[in-house]
Amino acid sequence: MANNDMNDKRVVIVGGGSGMGFALAELLVAEGARVHLAGRSERKLAAARQRLGASVTASRTDIADEDDVQRLFADPVDHVVVTAADANGSYSPIESFPLKAAWTVLGTKVIGPWLVAKHAAAVMATGSITFTSGIAAYRPSPGSSVLATANGALEALARTLAVELAPIRVNVVSPGWVDTPIWDDLAGPAKNERLAAMAAKLPAGRVGRPADIAQAFRALLGNEFITGTTLHVEGGHRLV
Repeated sequence: MANNDMNDKRVVIVGGGSGMGFALAELLVAEGARVHLAGRSERKLAAARQRLGASVTASRTDIADEDDVQRLFADPVDHVVVTAADANGSYSPIESFPLKAAWTVLGTKVIGPWLVAKHAAAVMATGSITFTSGIAAYRPSPGSSVLATANGALEALARTLAVELAPIRVNVVSPGWVDTPIWDDLAGPAKNERLAAMAAKLPAGRVGRPADIAQAFRALLGNEFITGTTLHVEGGHRLV
C-alpha cells in the first residue's frame, strides 16, 4: 500500500547536509515534511538549513558514536534515512590499507546505521528506515575491499532488521556513480573526466544526479509494502 502523504511527517536524514541526502531533504520539505538533518559537518548543516528554510532543524551527529545517536532520537520519528559516507580513506590497495581507516569506513557505513536502527526503532511505531549501500558491492574494483564489504554487509543488515523490527520497514538504496561533492575528494581535478568516462559505459548514458537518488528514497518511504529490499539506482552499471 502506498502512502504518499509526507505532510507533517517527521523525517531524520543522516548525511543530509549535502549530496543525495540534501536532495531528498529538498523533496520532502516541498511536501510539508518536518525534516531534521544530522551530520558531522556543522558548516554543511548550516548551509543546508539556510537553503532549505527555517522549518528544517539540524544537529551535529557522529553516527559511529552511540551517545550522539541516542541524543538524535530523543523524540518520535516517522522515517529515517541514512546517506552518510566517508570518502577519505575508503579506497586503497589492501596491502597498504591502514586498519584505522578500515574501522572508520565500517563505523560510518555499517556500525553507524546499526546504531541508528537500534535507537530510532525505540521511538518509532511504524514508518521506515532506509540505508545507503552502493555499486562497489556488485562491481568491486582494486582498492575497494573495505567499501565493498561494508556495502554488502549493510544490505544483509537491512534484511535482518526488516524481520526483527517489523512492522517498521527497513530497506536499502544502492546508488551507482552519482555526481555529488564526494567526488571532489575521490578524484580531485580528474572528477569530470572520470564521470564522463563512466557515463559513456552506462546503458543510461549518464551518471546519476542527486535528484535521481532522492526519488528512489522517496519511493521507499511512501510504499508500505516494500521491506527488506535493495533498490538499485545505478543507470545499468551492474549490467556492464
